[in-house]
Amino acid sequence: MPFMPQIDKDKCDNCGLCVSVCTCGALVYIEETVTVIETQACGWCMMCEAVCPLGAITCPFEIVLDEVTRP
Repeated sequence: MPFMPQIDKDKCDNCGLCVSVCTCGALVYIEETVTVIETQACGWCMMCEAVCPLGAITCPFEIVLDEVTRP
């Protein structure tokens, strides 16, 4: 899956807030480092990006919902 969240390792202090809100298991600890695991279960909720106090996580896309206008 090419559009997984991305972690800036220079900013990340491995606090684990992102891991705690990731319900699909895309963010895990491996050797005491937060790591992104590619998974089809990632629903791109962007909670990991929202809770990161250091701005170390970015999602490479933005979901925009547009109201459907019916004639």
